[in-house]
Amino acid sequence: MNWIDLNNIEVLEQIKENSMHKPQIIFKHSTTCSISSMAKNRLTKATYENADFYYLDLIANRNISNEIANKFDVHHESPQVLVIKNGICTYDESHYGINADELEEQIK
Repeated sequence: MNWIDLNNIEVLEQIKENSMHKPQIIFKHSTTCSISSMAKNRLTKATYENADFYYLDLIANRNISNEIANKFDVHHESPQVLVIKNGICTYDESHYGINADELEEQIK
């Protein structure tokens, strides 16, 4: 897994634009949460094609998480994975619901 660090709020517009060509995945991770660490490990072990994966450290970048909620009309959760296609969030899941196989289906 090649994570792209999401540490700048301006990148959200780039994610939206890039989603017109291929799915963009945002993983919101709390570095102090064991459930979040488990979800990250599940995602990291899987192999995905044709998508960009962004990693957001929620502790360091809560303002970006808030903007994600506004821009993509989703409720904030932690951990949380979002699939962005054609400029909108088409899928989001959190906590124990984060599943690599299901995410792969959503990317297709």
